[in-house]
Amino acid sequence: MLKTKDTMLDDILKTCYQVYGMEVQEALPIHRGYLNLKWKVRTASGNFLIKQFNKKRFQKYSDEELFFAFTQQQRLKEQGFPCPGLYPLGGHYLLNSEKNDRFMVMEFCNGRLLSPGTVKPCQMYELGKAAGRMHSLLNDGTNSKKSSPEFNPPSVKDRLNHWKNVEKKIRETNKLSLATIIETQIDLTVNVSLDDYNLRETGWAHRDLFLDNILFTDNGLSAILDFDRLKYDHPQLDVARAVISGALCENTFDISLASAFMEGYRVERPVEREFLSKALMFLWYMESTWWIEVDMDEHKGPPIRFTEEMVWLSEHYGELKEMLGGL
Repeated sequence: MLKTKDTMLDDILKTCYQVYGMEVQEALPIHRGYLNLKWKVRTASGNFLIKQFNKKRFQKYSDEELFFAFTQQQRLKEQGFPCPGLYPLGGHYLLNSEKNDRFMVMEFCNGRLLSPGTVKPCQMYELGKAAGRMHSLLNDGTNSKKSSPEFNPPSVKDRLNHWKNVEKKIRETNKLSLATIIETQIDLTVNVSLDDYNLRETGWAHRDLFLDNILFTDNGLSAILDFDRLKYDHPQLDVARAVISGALCENTFDISLASAFMEGYRVERPVEREFLSKALMFLWYMESTWWIEVDMDEHKGPPIRFTEEMVWLSEHYGELKEMLGGL
């Protein structure tokens, strides 16, 4: 059995050997994602991916929610959807190593991660088509609807109070260079009407559909990854997250990429005009408070990008419908 200098990995590989009979010949770390660890492992019977769940992050999930998310991923895979197949054991997707690390084994998908500014229109089209099919399959009647979505938008009054508290903290910590950004959030929020968003459109959604969780081929899509956060919510937020992730580069929004995504999405799931502009506006309302905050100047990794996206959306919020036309 393979031995490495990583005691956690060795512990996980030992468990894989005991429960799957998996003899790993090589294990290569995959430096992608937030906190969770991943390895591409090579065996005599092929390549697999092992994903270890960060203990601190894992506390935010329930076993029941994760089990449901993984069963949906497997259901999608069985219907030919481009995502990794999973290898449950005795009906369980998550396993415990001897030292109590939670992990799972799944199919290794070939493909390339792309950064903003490098995605082609043909790739965005295929991503949009896959997102539309995913939403259609997840909401085909197999899964019961819930009484309320995961994100219930707070009132405008509550949101205003939030931004005013952030503004106060920024002044108390003398981070005055961030004050203009917060003032923009306040000015926007004053004029928000929740009726501007398609709040009645709810359903099961991926809820983490950005470039770090998507693998591409040269001219298309290879796989959508990481279904851990799948819940009943607003599918339009998946659309907005994918589009802003692929189409915004260096403060410039490529409308041709947004158009290609929506063209593909509408092949599988017809939606009304201005669906994308309303979705992007709603994405700002949800995510802005996550990333635009008093310590945003200290962000590292993916939060830097998410903050840039929220700042751009807040600066162009009033132009989105005109900019995107019927999208």
